[in-house]
Amino acid sequence: MVDLSARLPDAVTDRLAALRSRVGSAVFSRVAGDEGSGRRARVLGAEGPRWFPEDAAIRTVHGDASMFVGGLRALLLQSLHPLAMAGVAGHSGFRGDPWGRLQRTSYFLAATTFGPAEEAERVIARIQRAHVHVRGTAPDGRPYSASDPHLLRWVHIAEIDSFLTAHDRYGTTPLDAAGRDAYVADTALVARKLGVPDPPESTAELRAQLDGYRPELAGTPAARDAARFLLWEPPLPLSARVPYSVLAAASVGLMPRWTRLPLRLPWLPVAEATVVRAGGHAITAGIRWVTSAPAQPPPMPPAHP
Repeated sequence: MVDLSARLPDAVTDRLAALRSRVGSAVFSRVAGDEGSGRRARVLGAEGPRWFPEDAAIRTVHGDASMFVGGLRALLLQSLHPLAMAGVAGHSGFRGDPWGRLQRTSYFLAATTFGPAEEAERVIARIQRAHVHVRGTAPDGRPYSASDPHLLRWVHIAEIDSFLTAHDRYGTTPLDAAGRDAYVADTALVARKLGVPDPPESTAELRAQLDGYRPELAGTPAARDAARFLLWEPPLPLSARVPYSVLAAASVGLMPRWTRLPLRLPWLPVAEATVVRAGGHAITAGIRWVTSAPAQPPPMPPAHP
């Protein structure tokens, strides 16, 4: 990649660097929360053995900016299971505290993928304790529990399918067939720690398990309400709405066709193959650029009159 900053005046380069650091810090604070710096130190700075080596496929996928697209797709896909959606609607506070839920999820992924084994085990135990209290009755009268192994597996496979699909489309270095299988196998280790029975260990097994859940899925009012909130009513300032809409369009563009009608999502194959895909590449490249900025932003140069 050509370093354009080498061709710009120093003042412009300094301002770009400051902007990059400022926006990167804002993105990091949204995703990691007020305790983000401390959490990053516990994950990246702590010593001790890790579950995965540095060249593991799971690190390649979970360390890429395409996760922003995949994460939103995962939420949309997961909402199609009525019992999983009932648990989210009744207990997660996704409307009242959506950023808190994002921050807890991002820390779980960071700790289990990159952190020392001791911290990963601690995070898993905390999630399992929280799941004990997430139980109730869905609108259709069926009981649900976040500790239900069957629901745990649905959440897991919808998540990793979304992360892998987004990485295939928008990742810096898409995996080959063996790498994709290795990613699914890596995630199975984490899934078993959470209590997921028989998680998939290859992309073929992942596809088979997703197909197996199809008869259980439905576009409930709660699922459609969640989709509207995630795509059209995000709690963001006006300045962030345009880039978020590009991110949302890229996420919808990766949803399987059979999910569109139940969630009332548009299906525009020509636009998705051209404009939406270009926008998805642009937004992930932008996120990648700002989040790779130095931790300490350079001082802003004096403003010119």
